[in-house]
Amino acid sequence: MLNEEKSGSAGIQDPVCGMEIKDIFKAEKTDYKGKIYYFCSNDCKNKFQQSSEKYLKKDDEHMGHHHH
Repeated sequence: MLNEEKSGSAGIQDPVCGMEIKDIFKAEKTDYKGKIYYFCSNDCKNKFQQSSEKYLKKDDEHMGHHHH
């Protein structure tokens, strides 16, 4: 069995700080527009809840979505 399967993580990143979430079962999480987001800390979760769109736009830029 792979380590990722044991920990419950599949390369999930905290949308606020970019840290890899090692164990989604222990991580902070929130539901935003029908999607679950995981966080390394309650602080990152609170930042996301206050400015969700700011962090999602940052995430889109990293994924290579460019508008011309």
